[in-house]
Amino acid sequence: MITYYQYLIRNDNLVDRLISTVQSAKNASLRSQKDATFKQAPSKNRTIQELEDTSLSIINGINKITSDTKTSAANKLKSIDSHIKDAELRLLDILSVSRSIRSDDETRHDFIEARSKTLQGRLTGILKELEFDEESSEKKLISAIDYFKNNTTITDKAPREFLDVDERTQVFENPGFRVSLYKALLFFAVSDGMKAGTLNLRYSFRYQSLEKYLIDKDEWRADKKTILKRHGMEDIKDFKYFLEPIKERLDDSFKHTNERVIRELNTYFKFDADSFILKTPALEREEDEDDISRYLPQDTYLSIIDILDTINKKTHFLDSFSHYNIKNKDRVSSNLLLATILGYGCNINIAKIGKISKGINPNQLDNTRIWYFREDNTMEANDKIVAYMEELEIVRLLRNQEDINHTSSDGQKFNMRSSVDSSNAGYSFKYFGTAKGVSVYTFIDESHRLFYSSVINVSSRESGYVIDGLMHNEVVKSDIHSTDTHGFTELIFGLTNLLGFSFAPRIKNLKAQQLYSLKERKEYLRLGHRLLPKRKIKVELIEENWEDILRFIATIKSRKTSASQLLHRLTSYSRQHKLYTALKEFGKIIKTDFLLTYIDDVGLRQRIEKQLNKVESSHRFSKAVFFGSNAEFQVATVEEQNIANNCKRSIQNSVILWNYLYMTQKLKDAASMEERDEIIKVIQQSSIVHWSHINFYGEYDFTKTHRKNKVYF
Repeated sequence: MITYYQYLIRNDNLVDRLISTVQSAKNASLRSQKDATFKQAPSKNRTIQELEDTSLSIINGINKITSDTKTSAANKLKSIDSHIKDAELRLLDILSVSRSIRSDDETRHDFIEARSKTLQGRLTGILKELEFDEESSEKKLISAIDYFKNNTTITDKAPREFLDVDERTQVFENPGFRVSLYKALLFFAVSDGMKAGTLNLRYSFRYQSLEKYLIDKDEWRADKKTILKRHGMEDIKDFKYFLEPIKERLDDSFKHTNERVIRELNTYFKFDADSFILKTPALEREEDEDDISRYLPQDTYLSIIDILDTINKKTHFLDSFSHYNIKNKDRVSSNLLLATILGYGCNINIAKIGKISKGINPNQLDNTRIWYFREDNTMEANDKIVAYMEELEIVRLLRNQEDINHTSSDGQKFNMRSSVDSSNAGYSFKYFGTAKGVSVYTFIDESHRLFYSSVINVSSRESGYVIDGLMHNEVVKSDIHSTDTHGFTELIFGLTNLLGFSFAPRIKNLKAQQLYSLKERKEYLRLGHRLLPKRKIKVELIEENWEDILRFIATIKSRKTSASQLLHRLTSYSRQHKLYTALKEFGKIIKTDFLLTYIDDVGLRQRIEKQLNKVESSHRFSKAVFFGSNAEFQVATVEEQNIANNCKRSIQNSVILWNYLYMTQKLKDAASMEERDEIIKVIQQSSIVHWSHINFYGEYDFTKTHRKNKVYF
């Protein structure tokens, strides 16, 4: 089973490598083409000007000859003929120069061809190794791939149907068959097909056809009622019944928000010449508000090893780390596991951890990393720490409403070490300049529990990963979830609603967002509303695809595959998939209802801002923990990046839990109810995310892990 799992990961990594290599070649070709175009621009402009001047000269000369009343018609004809012959010689000279000026398209294909040998060296082996799903892939491209795989010599008999008309001309007719250009364009087409979903792998996590990720159609038809019941979806199976209360709620939102705006009861909203202005006042801090740090240890620095050891004794999170081989029941020492967690989580090279630590065998450390650390068990270890926090009464003190958990998520950018070639890393000049990096997308709840996190390509839209965190576990259930603008799309509004979550993002440039309705726009105009829908929702489009929408939602709830994988495939199609457009159309209804509430409810806007501040605070904590090697990721594969990230999160969650346990003891030791109430007030008004009392640095001593924490609780 593990071998098959690694085979799927390997295939995904090969495709990532192919796409990355092709994109680099495309970028280089485009730069070269732009340079060439720039260099020949003066000559091109001169030629155009000379053609214009010569053409005008011909016309003016003929007009002058014909308007001469003293010259006979016969002489005029002789003069015109002589004039045209002189002009013809000038035109031939100009056209001779123009032939040396290459068209942009010819130049582009020349530069693509120039990079073909490099592409062949890097990608031929990859393309021949991949096994494509012929049934769900574009037949023209599959034919070309099969020919490439099965023929050592590519001739002009090679399949050409996957090329467009101009590419066929350049490859097969200009001046003859250009084999290098053919191969380069085939690599380009494969890369584009993999990204667009028109080319799919048979064995893959991320590059199969959308249909392969969904619940099987035959299974769905046979067991639909059972599946809907199992996943609590019976209330949404009938579209018209499900839509009715949504329709009523949307009408109420239009009416309520417009009435308050018109009557100027919404004091933070004003119409201006272009649209409107909406202000959100910052939450006022009470004068006597104090920081929680004065209650935490101040006379000493606690070793991070002591913190982790204590939390393990409480939660047994190290039990999650079993051997890769399920038949191997050998247990590894807790010190080796803790050392590896620190090596990954603090971004210290594993070999270096072995050299700067006491009480561990450095030779066994790498063996522990290889055989005991996986993406799934590092995630499970975090879940145990997070689940333990759920049992603490003090955790609920930080919620705005005890029975409602407000969560949020946001991405944090990390550089990639320049010597590490990772297909998951990308360019972002804003964050990395000319270097590469990744984004760590992290989820946090009102109690500061970091319940999910994933390392994604910096060029990926964060919204595609929102559902993953919300669906991750049964311990932290989100009632309302907030992101910034990068985590919001109309599609996510639709999905979160159908999955049972309230989605409440902070949207930048709110006035640019469009409102939609389930009634005609003129009905709202008749009512005197000023906040008006752009158009009516295409209800028939949603209804026509409701069966596929239900199957899509049931697939996410079944955890058959991750939502990000489904969305990656669904949104990649070059022509918008009917399921995608239907989900997006439904999302516009939910988004409109949210926007109207968002405009009207200043308290909601403030709560969203407060919750997003928590995830931003966790980013600072993250940088403090992940301090080694200039906080640059040192590992290449997505899996190992997630292992490192999960280890970092384990350290963060352990510190947060330790602080909770410490503050719980403070409450128990309070001398009076007044002192206890004061501590509770500070906890509610401050942040439990503090680490100034913890030592992450220096020499790591694993020989005294039993020594200090008994002093505290």
